Amino acid sequence: MKSSNSLWHLTFQKFKKNKTGLISLGYIILCGLTALFCYVLAPDNSNSANQMHIEIHSKKPGFSTQMLFIPIQKTTKSSWLTTFLYGKNTDGNEIPINSYTINQKNIEIVKTDGTIKEFDLKLFNNEPQNYIYQKTFYLGTDKFGRDLLSRVIIGSRISFSIGFIAVLISLIIGIPVGAIAGYFGGKIDNFIMWIINITWSIPTLLLVIAITLTLGKGYWQVFIAVGLTMWVEVARIVRGQVITVKQQQYVEAAKALGYSTTRIIFKHILPNILAPIIVISAANFAAAILIESGLSFLGIGAQPPTPSWGAIIKNHYNYIILGKPFLALVPGFAIMSLVMAFMLLGNSLRDALDVKA
Repeated sequence: MKSSNSLWHLTFQKFKKNKTGLISLGYIILCGLTALFCYVLAPDNSNSANQMHIEIHSKKPGFSTQMLFIPIQKTTKSSWLTTFLYGKNTDGNEIPINSYTINQKNIEIVKTDGTIKEFDLKLFNNEPQNYIYQKTFYLGTDKFGRDLLSRVIIGSRISFSIGFIAVLISLIIGIPVGAIAGYFGGKIDNFIMWIINITWSIPTLLLVIAITLTLGKGYWQVFIAVGLTMWVEVARIVRGQVITVKQQQYVEAAKALGYSTTRIIFKHILPNILAPIIVISAANFAAAILIESGLSFLGIGAQPPTPSWGAIIKNHYNYIILGKPFLALVPGFAIMSLVMAFMLLGNSLRDALDVKA
C-alpha cells in the first residue's frame, strides 16, 4: 500500500527529519505537562507554594535542614480537583530546627535562628519523632524562605496559560477579521486596515498596560489584554494570504457552484492557508510569555502570592549583585528556554510547511 502524498503527510515527514524541531516540541510538551501537573510535581504543593520560612531565606541550591511539622486543625477538606487546580490546603506549619530535646511533657527545639521554643507533646499525639523530617531545597529558597523549585514549577502554569489563551483569543479575532478584509476588499478592507494600523501603531506593552489597568490587576486580565493586542498580526497574515488565494481556480469554481461566502472562506480558503497561521501562532505564543513576564516584573501581572516567573525575577533581581544570582537566573533561564523552544519550533514548522523546499 502506497503512503499518502498529501501536503500534511509530506510536511510531517519533513518535520520528523528536523532534530531541532523535534527537541523543541518535546521540551514544550514536557513544560506543558509540568504546568498541568504542577501541584503534583512541586515539593511544596500548598496553594501557590507559599510556605514561608524566614529563618532560612535565600539559601543556595541543595540546602537541607530538619523540619518540625506543627499540625493545625483543618476546617475544610479540599477535593482532589481543588488540590489539582489550586494546591493543597495547609494543615500545619513547618519550623526549621537545628536540634530538639524531648522531655516528659514537651519537646524543646532550637530553631535555625538560635531561638528556643517548647511545645506540648499532646500536640503531636505524644510521638513528636513522627513530625520531624529532613527537607531539601533543590534550587534553594527565595527571600521569604519559600521553596524556589516549587515556585518555578507552579509559575510555569501562568506562562503556559497566558500563551495558550492569548493565542486562542488572537486566532478567534484575527482569522475572521483578516479573512473578511482580504476576501471582500474595497471599503471593508480599507476600514479594517485602518483599525489594524491604529492598533499596530500603539506600542504593544503600552496597550497591554492600558487594558490591564482598565480591567484590573491579575493574571486573567493579562490573558485577555495580551490576546487583544496580538490579533492584528494574525489578521494581517490572514488578509494577505486570502488576497492571494481567492484568485485560485478552486475558489472561482466554488463561487460558480453557488456556495455561500462563509463556506468559501472557512471550508475552501482557510484550510489552504493554515501554514503561515501555525507559524505566527508559535511566534505569538513565545511573545505572550515574554509580555506576561514583563508585566509581572512591573507588578501588573499575576499578583502575590501567585508565583510567576517574571514576578520571581522582580523580587530577586537585586540579588544578582549580592552574591546570590541564582534567585533571578533560575526563572530567567526558564523563560529563555521556553521562548527559544517556541521560536525554534516555529522556524522548523516554517521549513516543513514550505512547499517550495
